[in-house]
Amino acid sequence: MSLAKLLVFPVLLSIAAAILWFVYYSNAPGITSAITGNGAGVTAPITAASKRELLDFHMANFNQGWARYSDGVVATEDGGVTWLPAPAEAASVPQANGDEETAAVSWLSGKDLSPPSIQVQAQEYAVHKSQFLSRNVGWAMLVSGTAAEAPLWVTVDGGTNWSSKVTADIAVQIQAEHGQILAAVKETSFYAEQAAAQKAMEASWTLMPDTASPGDVVLVRHQQPGEVEWEGKTYTLEPFGTGYFTYLPISIGLKAGSYPIGDTVLTITAKKFQTQYLQVTKQMESMKQDTSRIQADQKKIDLARSQSQAEFLGVSNYIIPVEGRLTTPYGYTRYVNGKFDSSHRALDLAAKEGTPIKATNDGIVALSDMLYLTGNSIYIDHGMGLFSQYAHMSELLVSAGDYVKQGDIIGLVGTTGFSTGPHLHFTFWAHNVPVNPNLFFDTTPFQWTTPAEGQ
Repeated sequence: MSLAKLLVFPVLLSIAAAILWFVYYSNAPGITSAITGNGAGVTAPITAASKRELLDFHMANFNQGWARYSDGVVATEDGGVTWLPAPAEAASVPQANGDEETAAVSWLSGKDLSPPSIQVQAQEYAVHKSQFLSRNVGWAMLVSGTAAEAPLWVTVDGGTNWSSKVTADIAVQIQAEHGQILAAVKETSFYAEQAAAQKAMEASWTLMPDTASPGDVVLVRHQQPGEVEWEGKTYTLEPFGTGYFTYLPISIGLKAGSYPIGDTVLTITAKKFQTQYLQVTKQMESMKQDTSRIQADQKKIDLARSQSQAEFLGVSNYIIPVEGRLTTPYGYTRYVNGKFDSSHRALDLAAKEGTPIKATNDGIVALSDMLYLTGNSIYIDHGMGLFSQYAHMSELLVSAGDYVKQGDIIGLVGTTGFSTGPHLHFTFWAHNVPVNPNLFFDTTPFQWTTPAEGQ
C-alpha cells in the first residue's frame, strides 16, 4: 500500500466517526441540537453515547424545563423543541411542578394524572416518572433500560398518543393549550369562586342569572361562537376567556314566562313598577318639543355607543357613583304635568350641587358633552356593549377617549338640562337598551346567579 493511501485511510475513519457522532446527537432522545443555517454551531454533550442515560427531568411550565442525563444536564426554553446544555444547577432548583399557572383552574390541571405505563404502536412501556402540565399536555420518563426509541415522551391529547420528539405540530398544540389555560385563568378571575367558573366553562350554555325581571339584563355565555335571537334582535356572541358572550337586555314590557336560550331556559318573572307625577314649568315642558335639537343630540349618543371594546373592562365590583338620596327608582312610570311622559329607565340620586361623581367601574369615556335634555352628560364604555350614563352634571372633568378607573372623579352634581333640582341621572345601557342599574352595584355580571333582593 502506498504512503498516500496510508495517510488518507485514518482521515476517512475520522470523518466517518464525526458523521456518526453528529447523527447520534442530532437524534438523541429529548434533545434537538442547535444548528445554524450553514451547519455550524452544533451543540451536544461530548461524552460517549453508550454512557447516556436519562436520570431525571422536570418541566417548570409549558416552555421551560430540564433533563439530567448521565453525561450532563440539558434545558429547554421552547417547550421541548430544542434542548441545550445547561449548568448542573439547573436541575437543582425548586421543582414547582408547573402548578402556578393552573392553580386558579385546578379542574384543568393534570397534577392528578400519573400513568403507570404508556402505549406506543401497540407496545406498552413502563413509566418511571410523569408530569402533566394540564389535562392534555404531559411528559413521561420511561423505566431505565426500556427498549424504546427514547427515554422521554410527550403527549398533547391526555395520553392517548405519545411522541418521542416535540415536532412542529406538537409544539403548536402545546402553545395552543398554554393559551387556553391563560384564557381560562383570566376568565376565572371574574367569577365569585372557582367552582362557579368551572360550572360555567363546562356547560354548553350559561345564563347569568337564569331568572330575571322586565328591565333587567342577562349575561349569556356559550362554548362556541354564534348568535342569539332575542326579542326580535340578533346579538353576536363575542370571544372572551374560553367562551363567547353577549348581554341580553330585557324589555320593560316583556311578559312573564320561560324563554329558551340555546339548550337552557331563561325564566322571566312578573314585576310591577310604580307611578310618579312631576310638575314642571311650561318653559321646561316645552323643551321636549324641540325635536330637532333632541334628534341632533341622539345622533351624537348613538355614534358614541355604536362601538364598544371587545372585552370586559370592569374588573371589580360596580359602585354607586354618588352619595345621594334616591328620588326616582328605576322603572317608574312618569307623568309630567298630568300627561304620560315615559318609563324612567334610570336612577335619580339627589345631592348638593358640586358633589363629586365617581366612575362606577373601569372603562373608556365614549362621550363627554353638553346635551339639550340631559345637560352635561358622560357615557363610559365598560366593554361588550355595556355603557354607564351620567347626566345633569354641573361640570365635566373627563373627555372622550379618557380611560377611567373605578372611583375616579368624572364630574360634579348639577341641574343642567331638563332637571327640577340638583341630582345625578344614572343608568346602564346594554346594546343601546337602558337596564336596571341596581343589578350591578357591589357585584359584577359574572357573579349574577339569582336576582338581588329589592330589585
